[in-house]
Parts: sequence; C-alpha cells; structure tokens
Amino acid sequence: MSEDATERLPTTRPKHGQAERALTRQPTIGLALGGGGARGLAHILMLEVLDEMGIKPAVIAGTSIGAIFGAAYASGYSAAAIRAHTEELLRSRFEILRQFFLARQEPLGRVLNVLQLRSALLNAEALLDIVMPPRVAKDFDDLAIPLRIVAADFYTQDQVVLNSGSIRRAIAASMALPALFAPVTTDGFALMDGGLVNPLPFDVISGQADIIVAINVSGAGRLPDDRTPPKAMESLVASLQILQHTIVREKLLSRKPDVLIDVDVGNFHVLEFHKLARVLEAAAPAKAELRFKLERILSAETLEAVDAAPVEQLEEPEPARRSRLANRLLGKPD
Repeated sequence: MSEDATERLPTTRPKHGQAERALTRQPTIGLALGGGGARGLAHILMLEVLDEMGIKPAVIAGTSIGAIFGAAYASGYSAAAIRAHTEELLRSRFEILRQFFLARQEPLGRVLNVLQLRSALLNAEALLDIVMPPRVAKDFDDLAIPLRIVAADFYTQDQVVLNSGSIRRAIAASMALPALFAPVTTDGFALMDGGLVNPLPFDVISGQADIIVAINVSGAGRLPDDRTPPKAMESLVASLQILQHTIVREKLLSRKPDVLIDVDVGNFHVLEFHKLARVLEAAAPAKAELRFKLERILSAETLEAVDAAPVEQLEEPEPARRSRLANRLLGKPD
C-alpha cells in the first residue's frame, strides 16, 4: 500500500512552515464491490472510473465476483488490464465452463444425479486457477491495497471477513455458491458464498476511509416478455438473485454508504457471463454517475485535520461526524 493511502491525520501541532500542508488533505476513498455473478462484470467500468480519475482506494471490500475483481485491482492490475483479461477469458476457456454451468446440452436428470452423488459440481479454487489473472497476489500481505473478502460460515450462519492468509482460498470461499461449489473448510469453518450474508459489504470497511463508495449489482430482475414457467436450473439461479437483492434492500433501510451506485443489470442472470458486452453497455450510465459523484466530492473543500478542529467537533461521535462530512461533500444539507 502506498504512503498516501496509509497517511494518518496529525495528532500534534505541525511545525512552523508545515501548517498549510498538514491542516488539509484530500478525502480517502473506500470501495465496496458487491456480489451478483455475471452482473458483477459491471465492476470493470467502475474500476475504469478510478483509473481515469487517478484515484487509488485506501481499502477495498468484495463479495463473490466483487472479491475476484477487488483482488485483481488490489494486486496492482489496472482496470484496462482486468478488462482485457476478462474479454480474452470469456472468448476462450470460460466457454466450456459456461455450457457446463447452464447445463443446456445435458438432461436435467443427469445434473440432479451428479448433485446426489457429490457435494458440489466444481471446486472453486480449481476454477480460480483458470479465471484469475496470473499475477494476482498470493497472500493478503502482498497486496498494494488492503482487501477485505466476505464469506458465510455454514456452521454459525454468520458473516466471516477474511483479510489474512491465502487470497485465492478467501476468494474461493466468497464465491462458493452451494450445490455448484464445495464449501472451503478452514480453521473450523465451512465457508460459502458471501452473498448469502452480505452481498454489498460496505459496512466491513466503515471508518477505514473518509468516503465509502459501494457498487451494488444485485438489482431486482425485470419481468420478461415471455412468461414461460422457469426450468429447475433457472429457478435455482434466480433464487440467489432474489436473496441477494432482498438482503441489500433491507440493509440499506438502516444504513447507507456515503456513495451508492445501483447498477442497472437486474435483467441478467448470475451465470450469463457470455453477455459481457451487454452487461457493460447496461452499466455505462452507472459509470457516468460514479464519475460525477466522485468529481463533486473531490472538487469540494479539502478535509480539516483533527488538530485544527475545535474541541467540540473532536468530541462528536464518529458516525455522526462521518455522516455530516459526507453530506457536506455531496452538497446535501446537514
């Protein structure tokens, strides 16, 4: 992580000649990338905004596909490199896996027989060997940007936030959708898809940056023109979409990130990775929205250092202070 990303507010009065530099600074950005399967391909455009604006997040949190893109970006890959890798991947190696996922060429009975004989169809870590860029950091300590990855524990049914050890193992846990992937067992946990507990993990990095930006790709699906009853596999896939959208909707009733981007990709199924171009096209307005909001924030006044603020402001509770600060930067009334 760079020196700028780890800079702390001064706790002592600056020396003469250093006052102006120490009393103000640009707000730091924390980025939360939500889960949503193929809908999460939209995260590529959001990362492009950061690169185009020269913004390096102070911390990143990711669930499922958000963990995949978050790990690549936190490892030092540019958004352009991530996009190029994804396009090449979906043109070649992932095509076979897509057909396997959707089971379009196989009788449903055969798929069900497999499910009865084995705990899952695929090993998530083996899949990551195929889909991950080659130079993604192996360990959390090797990242250029701090990363938090969310998974769900089968035994306790609670959220588990992973931030140490093997990155690939953590991502495998976060994307381990039941029935399709085997849970990742480690340290007494049986870890599964983080979207089951926290599809939009902005709360796990709360307080770790001045402004928390959350990218939500779990939007509700649109009513299809064709009302043909769904097949069994379609129902299984859609159930995850419904679950994630409901969790995010209820979560936002009580708590919101400083900047929330709802990407309009709700009409894509979680396994439609072959629709990359269409997902990115649908996400283009959200990219423009993110750029606008970040430009507005970063063109606002720089933040006051702690030692320059009156004592009564220093004693203000942290949640209230951050809410007031976010409203000020976004041009909203206190």
